[in-house]
Amino acid sequence: MNNDIFLKEVTKLKETVQEASRQRHYSDEQRRELVRQSLEDRIAWAKINDKELHSFYRSLSFKEKETLRYTVTQSIEGLGILGQIITDKSITEVMINGFDTIFIEKGGKLQKMKEHFESEEDLLRIVKRFVNEMGRTIDASNPIVDARLNDGSRVHVVIPPVALNGVTVTIRRFSTPITIERLLEYGSITPEASHFLRNVVKSRHNVFVCGGTGSGKTTFLNALSNYIQPWERVITIEDSAELQIKGIENLVRMETKKSNSKDGIDYTIRDLIKASLRMRPDRIIVGEVRGEEALDMLQAMNTGHDGSLSTGHANSPEGMISRLETMVLTGSADLPLEAIRMQIGEAVDYIVHLSRLRDFSRKVMEISEVIGYDHKTNQVVLNPIFKFEEDLTKRGDMKKVYGELKRVGKIQNQDKFILSGIYDYLEELDG
Repeated sequence: MNNDIFLKEVTKLKETVQEASRQRHYSDEQRRELVRQSLEDRIAWAKINDKELHSFYRSLSFKEKETLRYTVTQSIEGLGILGQIITDKSITEVMINGFDTIFIEKGGKLQKMKEHFESEEDLLRIVKRFVNEMGRTIDASNPIVDARLNDGSRVHVVIPPVALNGVTVTIRRFSTPITIERLLEYGSITPEASHFLRNVVKSRHNVFVCGGTGSGKTTFLNALSNYIQPWERVITIEDSAELQIKGIENLVRMETKKSNSKDGIDYTIRDLIKASLRMRPDRIIVGEVRGEEALDMLQAMNTGHDGSLSTGHANSPEGMISRLETMVLTGSADLPLEAIRMQIGEAVDYIVHLSRLRDFSRKVMEISEVIGYDHKTNQVVLNPIFKFEEDLTKRGDMKKVYGELKRVGKIQNQDKFILSGIYDYLEELDG
């Protein structure tokens, strides 16, 4: 299929339909019928008047003709070429850097699309449409917006004057929730480590999942949630709802609300954590802590809400401890560092570190137990249980990472395992 002719025909058919729509009002159904009829008329016209265009239409399969019709319809009343992208379930991320530059992620790899929007104005119209549908507004005075599409895809939009290259859109599309079993198939984790984490979650340990951007923190957090007992009351708190927890009937989902021109009221992660404590949760799951709400999360973990889960940006378990310290200080600068570290040592039980490696694979790099706060060294003490060890004999192949997540230590704090009745597993783990 010739993409240049395809885009030109989208523009031509769109203009035809829009011109007819100016002369009379059409319902959505009538407009879609008008698109279908206009396409048939265009094909008939090309057969008589334009050999090249006729050849183009003759080369199209039924599916490609339907794609053309759908693209025209969406460019008028929906998301244009973006609607076509989102319907492709193999695409997990979309990055739009201006109307003529679109990158997509498939199978963990980024690629540039040949297709693009008609113009910057066309892209801005589409952006304003779905932002408005989410109850938000975007304009020069409010140029940065987070929103969510109807299918749950997370949308982040930046427009001029902040975005110098034109309208910039990042969309993370969510497919069927990935389970630990799927992660085992991908080689992201070993059976032994997954068995360990299942017992960690079931025995109500507090867990932080850390890693860099795109390392799969939210996906992994979602997979861990499968180990929560179905009768528990779970409250999830997120900036943009991404978690897709299944099998929990007593589930409450909350999402932050940023101020807009209508009321000017913010509801932050911190506000929602405080509200959740009055809902009698068994577990609190915070999609990501990135600021002063870290203190509230730690206090919740320390006040009877065992089994809570969260994620944070850090490149190691030690880095996650440092990040938590910094985040707490942003909202409570008068707290002594020693008191903060004591809170962390008492609240957090395990830290799981993920990474996206040079071959684009996502793997668990380390699972560390948080022993507690050491008064002598004034540090939070970590005890690595599993660590990924790269096979150095195969380092010549830089396109592929070889290695294994190996058990390197024994757990020291066994109380929660014992209280949960997990005796056999402790004996097995300790050898």
